[in-house]
Amino acid sequence: MARTMLTDEQWQKLSDILRQINIYNKPNLRRTVEAMLYRIRVGCPWRDLPPCFGKWSTVYHQYRYWRKTGKWQQLMSIVTAD
Repeated sequence: MARTMLTDEQWQKLSDILRQINIYNKPNLRRTVEAMLYRIRVGCPWRDLPPCFGKWSTVYHQYRYWRKTGKWQQLMSIVTAD
């Protein structure tokens, strides 16, 4: 398993949390979330995300939307409280 990937068990828990805050499983959601987590962990610029995560701009715009709507803060609050 690549070091950038969540285990299936971790993803299941995270996807349940995402549904709680009205983020539903759309195509590539797992890959997008993993890209966001990767960027936070590594600290790289958005444009330097590895190609395995898809277009950096797609990930960035989704992250920005979640931040603007408060969903990212909700997600982090729930994850850190667990």
